[in-house]
Amino acid sequence: MAEDKIKTNEPQKGVEGSNLQWAPQAWAHLELVRSKSPLIQCITNFVSMDFMANTLLSAGASPAMVHSVDEIPEFTPKALGVCINMGTLTPDWLPGMKLAAEVANQCKKPWVLDPVAAGGTSFRLKACLEMMNLKPSVVRGNGSEILALFKGSVDSNSKGVDSIYGSGDAVEAAKSLAQQSGSVVAVSGAVDYITDGDRVVCVHNGVPMLQKITASGCSVTALIAAFLAVDPSHAIEATASALAIFGVASEIGMDIARGPASLRTSLIDSLYGLDEATALGRVRISCL
Repeated sequence: MAEDKIKTNEPQKGVEGSNLQWAPQAWAHLELVRSKSPLIQCITNFVSMDFMANTLLSAGASPAMVHSVDEIPEFTPKALGVCINMGTLTPDWLPGMKLAAEVANQCKKPWVLDPVAAGGTSFRLKACLEMMNLKPSVVRGNGSEILALFKGSVDSNSKGVDSIYGSGDAVEAAKSLAQQSGSVVAVSGAVDYITDGDRVVCVHNGVPMLQKITASGCSVTALIAAFLAVDPSHAIEATASALAIFGVASEIGMDIARGPASLRTSLIDSLYGLDEATALGRVRISCL
C-alpha cells in the first residue's frame, strides 16, 4: 500500500456518519506502519523509554532512542519521523532536542512534540516554547499543557504531568495555538481533540485507567510520529488515526486487565494483534 492510497476525509459531524470513512482510514494507517516499519527517533524521558519503544514495536514501527548531539546529525536524516518528549528535562538534553528538530526540518521529516508539564516551571515552559518555535508537525499534550503553551505562562496550580483541565477546556486554546504555530495540535483526555486551527476532529476511544499508567501519553505521542511518518502530508488524519488505534487497543486490553499493570501489558498485546474487523468496528472518530 503506497502513501498516496490513503483516502482522506471531508469534515462531517457526528460519530456514526463520519466513522464510515475515518475507521477505514485509521486501519489503513496502521497497516501502512506495519508494512513500512518506519524508523522513529525518540528523544524521551527515562520513565517512558520502555513503554514507548514497546508501543512502537507492537504497532510495527522501529524505535531508536537516540539523543546525543554527537549522533543526531548523522542519525536523524535516517529516521522517517522524530518524537521529542520534554519529560525528564535537563539543560544537557535541550541542545540535542533542538538539533534533532532542526535536522528533521532540514530533511523535511515530520517531528512531534510532547510538552510534558509545560506549565510546571519557568525553565520547562521556556524550553517548550523554544521547541514550538522550531515548528513541530504535531504537538500533543493534555489540557493543562496546551493551555500553558497558548498562554505562555507558568500555572501556579500545576500538578506536574497531571492535567487539572479537561481536554474540552483547551479546544479553543488549541485552535489558536495551531493557527499561531502552523502545527497540528492534539489535546488528550476523555475525548481527544485534534485541530489545525480550522478543523476539529474528535477521537472517542480509550479507557479512564490509562491515567493510571505512567507514560501512556508519551507512548501515544510516539505512535503519532509513526503514523505521521508514513503519511506526512495528512497530519490531522494521521494524528487522529494514531490516537484512535491506541484507544481501541486500550479498550480491548481493558476487557482482560485486572488493573494498571496488566492493562499496560494487554494494551501492547492488543495493539500487536489488532485486526481489520476489530478496528473498523471500534474506531470512533467524529468532527465538530
